[in-house]
Amino acid sequence: MEILASLLVALVAIEHVYILILEMFLWTKPKGRKVFGMSVEEAESTKVMAANQGLYNVFLAAGLFWGLLHPNAETALQIQLFFVSCVLVAGLYGGATANKVIYKVQALPAALALTAVLVNAFV
Repeated sequence: MEILASLLVALVAIEHVYILILEMFLWTKPKGRKVFGMSVEEAESTKVMAANQGLYNVFLAAGLFWGLLHPNAETALQIQLFFVSCVLVAGLYGGATANKVIYKVQALPAALALTAVLVNAFV
């Protein structure tokens, strides 16, 4: 179960690195506009905000990777629980306020990772 929990946490971290790339580097490019369903004008007018969001996403990813790599198992567990919970809360809020697809893309993977980490902690 530990391998599954670590794999799910790593996938959530990798997803947030990808979101960073979309928001910081591809926001105004065709790929970024397609993913977020924006016109050229909308993308241009919001690119600074998107870059800021991207930075926050990479902080989440860094925390998740830190939790995976920390040498102390108890500390690693606490770090993983904190950061994957942050991702889950952000995904629930984003799904409720911005776009329902965020439930599937961000909240569901975080919920699965959180469940696996918790099960691993108590088994």
